[in-house]
This record gives sequence, C-alpha cells and structure tokens, in this order.
Amino acid sequence: MPTATEPSGQRSRDVKSRRILLGFCAIVAAFLIYQASVIWLATARMDSGQRGPMERGAALVPGNGEAWDRLGRLMQFDFENPHLDLAIADYQKAVHDDPLSSYYWMDLAAAYEDAGDSTHAREAFERAKSVYPASALVAWSYGNFLLRQQEYPAGFEVIRQAVEIDPGLLPITISRTWRATQDAQQLLQVLPEDAEAYLQALDFLSSNSEPDAALAVWRRLMDIYQPGAASKPATASKPLPLPRTFAFFDALIRAGRADDARVSWEQALAAAGLPASDAAGTSLVFDGDFAADFSDGGLGWRWDRPIGAAMSFDSPPPGVAGRSLRLDFDGGNNLALDSPSQYVPVAPNRACRFHALIRTEEITTESGISFSIEDPTHPADVGLLTEALNGSHPWGPMDIAFTTGADTHFLLIRVLRNPSRLFENKLAGIVWIADVSVVCGAAPPEKATP
Repeated sequence: MPTATEPSGQRSRDVKSRRILLGFCAIVAAFLIYQASVIWLATARMDSGQRGPMERGAALVPGNGEAWDRLGRLMQFDFENPHLDLAIADYQKAVHDDPLSSYYWMDLAAAYEDAGDSTHAREAFERAKSVYPASALVAWSYGNFLLRQQEYPAGFEVIRQAVEIDPGLLPITISRTWRATQDAQQLLQVLPEDAEAYLQALDFLSSNSEPDAALAVWRRLMDIYQPGAASKPATASKPLPLPRTFAFFDALIRAGRADDARVSWEQALAAAGLPASDAAGTSLVFDGDFAADFSDGGLGWRWDRPIGAAMSFDSPPPGVAGRSLRLDFDGGNNLALDSPSQYVPVAPNRACRFHALIRTEEITTESGISFSIEDPTHPADVGLLTEALNGSHPWGPMDIAFTTGADTHFLLIRVLRNPSRLFENKLAGIVWIADVSVVCGAAPPEKATP
C-alpha cells in the first residue's frame, strides 16, 4: 500500500519503468531462445553426416567457415563415394567465410592436390603459409607437398623451417627424409644447424646400420664443435654429451670401420672436453694406463657392473704410469665375468702383441682370471686366452703374440672368468690390472711359393 506521503505521479513512473524493463527482458530472452534454437538445429543437422541436412545446417549460420569445412571433409573422405568437386566447393566457401584460417586453406590445398590440380594446391598452401607463417604444421604440410612435386631443395627448406619451429617434428622428419631419398646430403638439408638434431640423425642412421650416412652427419656435427666455428649454435656451447655418441661407434664397430672409428673417437673426446688418447704412443688400446674414468661405450673401457664385483682404481706397480684397475669379488656369486672390456681398432694381417700386468690376491676356485683377445666378428681369425690366474700372485706380465686375420678390423679385449664347475664355486678375492697395450707392426711377409 502506497504511503500517504508518496506522490501519485512518481508511483506511475515507477510502474511504467518496470513494464518497459520487463518487456525488454522478454524480447532479449526470446531472441536468445531463437538463437539457441537455430544453433541447436544447425548443430543437429551438421552432426547428421548427410549432405542435405548438413548444407541446410550450414545455411542456418552464415559466415561459419567451420560448417563448410566439415562438409568438405565429409565429401572428400567418403571412401565409398568421394566427391572432390563438391569438397573443393565447400572448402572455397569455408575460406570465403573465414579467410584467416590456415586450416581451411590447407584442407582446400589437399583437395586440389587429390584432384590433380597442383597449381591451385600450391596457391592454397601459400595462402595458408601467409596467414600463419609461424605454424609448424603449415610449413610441414607445404614442404611435403613440394617434395611430392619433386621440388626437393624448396621442399627441404620449408620442412627445415617446420622443424626449427617445432623440434618435436625432428624424428619423423629424419625418418621420412631418409627413406624417401637415401641421401645423407639431402637429409642434412632438412636438419637445423643444431647439435641435438645431428645427434638424433646419428641415432637413426646408426640403428639402421648406415655407417656412410652416419659419418656424413658426424662430420657436420664436428664442424660446429670446432673452436673456430663461424657460427656456433647454442647447443654446441656446452661439451658434447659423449654417451649420445655410443650408438654411432657401435655401428662403426659392426661395420668394421676401424680407421673411421679411431679418428671419430679422438674428435668425440675433444668435443666432450675429455683428454685424447696418446697419439705419440704405439699402443692401440685407449687409456691402457687407466688414467681416466671409464666411458662405458665408444672405444673406451666398458664395465658391466656384475653382481658380486666392485671396480675401483689403485696405485700402479713400481715404474708404471697412471693407475691400476682393482676388481674386488665378495664371494657371494659364481661369476661369469667378461668385463672390463674394450674394442680396439686394428688393421688386417698385422703381427701384434698383447701385454698387461696383473696381480691377484686369494682368488678362489679353480676357474681363475684371464684375458680374452678376439675378433668379435671373425672369432676364427683371432681367438686367444691368456693363462687363468687364481690364488695369490705378485705383479707379473701377461703377454701373447698373434696375427690379425685378413678381415680383422677390431679386437675385443676382455677380462674373463668362466663360471666354476665345483661345488664350492663362489668367487672371492682381489685382482689388480695395469699397463694394458696392444702393439701391432707391419704385415708379415708373404710365404714364398714353392
């Protein structure tokens, strides 16, 4: 009930304002309900999967490029009855409604290419690239289109741009480029000047046993690690992670590339900031004086860390430089020991001599510690064992002479112990090793023909 003091004119104006506001809200609500109904109907028609209803759905929301793009995909990828002409027409409507969508331009380009119209496909790809120049997906798609057109230099350059934008594309780029071309130089064209890119390419080529191509990538990698490199990428500002190169060296060993492995190992050590082997020495064994820690790969010493054995370093015997290697066996296992080990590059048909110093203390069981020298791929050519030591022995030499075979390119040197066959077969005790070397001379003279 209005109060006696409230003017009647004011009450009338308040009622009128409320009615206007209520009417406006009703109009807005009706409009929103209508719009929601239209969107719902358009969505339902677009989800029908049938061209007729989808076209009517697209017509309900003019300016919606997505609707025409979906319709184009339906026509292009109908495997039973594709309609490329209709798909192209739909994509053209999509880019007309939304010319700033790189996705719609790429869909149009793909449809043109499927229809055999490479000219318009190229134009559409270029429009997509101009709309979104920083898109790795656009560059990747356009680059692959150029490769399909056999425009290799241009295609590789665009794919390289894609990889620089998105390094996640690198593995598939390496794989596809190599399988398409089998050409290391063309592969290098798509790789950014980046240590990580070259290392991934090395991994791929090494795992696929392609030593020549891997060496081409390796040389490019080493170029960026040169002290006077003109432009050193950020990834080469830190030392080369040596373990990342081990698959590459394993591939060279499998391929018998001894000279390449020796040169590359020196380069790898330098790039990793590690001491190189003694180039003035005559021994082919790397770090035969155990002055450095084990690399566990490449042409360095490898240790398999068997259960029941511990490795460390100790003082060398008198008059010997470097350190001695110490192996402690805890007596809890009947070990099959085949490390430490090292692959040593050698030349075929050479007279060689293996030398090492060894000391033992209370090595148990009849199965003692020896050295194995063999050709890992041609064991019939070189397969030697030194005397097996057990019990306690002071420092003494282990020497054995041999000749490498006609196909021998690597030797595998191992500290070896075969499991004991006795009941009390647990291995205990300590072994020290020092001054390991392999020295090879000239090829032996050929025997005169009788």
